[in-house]
Amino acid sequence: MNTLKIAETWFSRQTIDDEITLFREPHVHPLLRCNVWHVRGRDRDLLVDTGLGIQSLKAAADDLFGKPLIVVATHFHNDHVGGLHEFQSDRCAVHELEAEELKSGADGMALTLQQLGPEMVALFTAAGYALDNECLLDALPFDGFDPSRHRLVPVNPHVTLAEGDVVDLGDRAFEVLHLPGHSPGSIGLWEANTKTLFAGDAIYDGPLLYNLPESDAETYARTMERLEQLPAKQVLAGHGEPFGLETMKAIARGFLTMRG
Repeated sequence: MNTLKIAETWFSRQTIDDEITLFREPHVHPLLRCNVWHVRGRDRDLLVDTGLGIQSLKAAADDLFGKPLIVVATHFHNDHVGGLHEFQSDRCAVHELEAEELKSGADGMALTLQQLGPEMVALFTAAGYALDNECLLDALPFDGFDPSRHRLVPVNPHVTLAEGDVVDLGDRAFEVLHLPGHSPGSIGLWEANTKTLFAGDAIYDGPLLYNLPESDAETYARTMERLEQLPAKQVLAGHGEPFGLETMKAIARGFLTMRG
């Protein structure tokens, strides 16, 4: 790991449209490479997930943070909430079932295969993730960073969310959909007017994880049945590329067929 280069920049930035910007950590293994979404609103902005927290997201996206900010964690896994502590002065929100995990930092932080342990390495490999290197980074965010010593910072969320709650930006409103299975409190944010879904890890175009210690495959199947019926035109997921309705239906149907 001490042979890893120092990254020139840590976050990549992609403009989806006039209001939505995607941030990624390209030097992070796809298993942990979370999509971070910034949405401009009239009265306030929305940030969906925050990445690993090993480099400052707030600094990387500082030019976008001019309004009051609502920061929503789609679930408590470390690749989605690692940077949440930077936004404690803003309104941080998570589903009510996972607020205690955020407060305790229960998901920990594993950036090496040794930290993951052989059982989790076997689980992720079986799911379809190639884990060929000991470190889950291919570069370091700064000189002296030690992946094995990085820890998740506990966060006390300001708001707990439940099914049917609304995240209101003034001119845009996102309904909270409880989409459990990957984790008990996984959520999506659904904007009916534009048929846009911020899906977190409930569904994405990649190897789905439904057998983690905190996962429940039967519950996940019910979430997939629900998503298969959602008329989404644009799905902005927690990993991978954006996709549309037909791809969402195919992913959901594929999971349900696999589960029998």
